[in-house]
Amino acid sequence: MVADGLSALLNTQRDMTVVGHAGSVAESADRAAELQPDVVLLDFRLTDGTGADAAAAIRRVAPQAKHIFLTREDSDVARFAALESGASGFIHKSKAASEVVDAIRTVASGGNLITPSTVATLLNRRRQSESQRESLTAREKEVLRLMADGVSSREIAGKLGISYATVRTHIRSLGAKLGV
Repeated sequence: MVADGLSALLNTQRDMTVVGHAGSVAESADRAAELQPDVVLLDFRLTDGTGADAAAAIRRVAPQAKHIFLTREDSDVARFAALESGASGFIHKSKAASEVVDAIRTVASGGNLITPSTVATLLNRRRQSESQRESLTAREKEVLRLMADGVSSREIAGKLGISYATVRTHIRSLGAKLGV
């Protein structure tokens, strides 16, 4: 529904034409190879991977295409993934339609929405996060990895052969060590 509304909006712009839609990494690459877009809007989460995966796949078949992440994700992880993938921008879906249109125009004309100060901030946060992760025990890292994969606390307990209460203890410890 969001894609349809956005397409309708963009197609009202004299200087823009929506040439296609895709919901997966594989479909993104196929459509980009076929359509050779100038600008691609990517979500952070796709059915078979991430927007960063899609950006890499698109870059192989349509190297001229510029990427903007348009997503509900508002985390440093998502922003850093966009940055690492070579995206020219990162826009939250809550932004006004006019801001999205302006962002596409900026990127299409060779501009970049990711400022040097944003890059510096993300890199500093990444370094801090890495040093925090170094203080984690091996078991905490396992729990964190499984949590990041979307595994529930009860499933983590089963996979690691520990009690649910122990998993909760590890999660509290992770929260304290990572400041979340």
